[in-house]
Amino acid sequence: MNRRRLLATAGAVSLAGCTGLFGDDESSRLDLTVRNDRADAITVQVDVVDDEGTTYGDESDRIDGGVARAFEVVVGPEGRHEVTVSGDDFRGQLAWNATTCRLFDGRVGVTADLVEVAGECVDQR
Repeated sequence: MNRRRLLATAGAVSLAGCTGLFGDDESSRLDLTVRNDRADAITVQVDVVDDEGTTYGDESDRIDGGVARAFEVVVGPEGRHEVTVSGDDFRGQLAWNATTCRLFDGRVGVTADLVEVAGECVDQR
């Protein structure tokens, strides 16, 4: 993982919470961490959509073994949103309601045998 990229992402996240860069008060945000607990690198596809089919995020990245990668996606202010993290032989999904959740924290861990998913609303409206 590129350390500068990680630090830049961390800085953007911390600034977003302090200076209003997060977007208007109406938006909702996903902070997602994808962790590769496999020995070899994996390529992940991260897709974020709402119930109406609007795509808010569509990103692919290669993650080395034993490394985590952060993704941040700002979505619409209402309704159900879903993030799908997938690769050649795995898939994990999380969903949240932007109407009641301003900031959703999602975590996906990929191991040789399974995909672990966890998430919580950390800033409710």
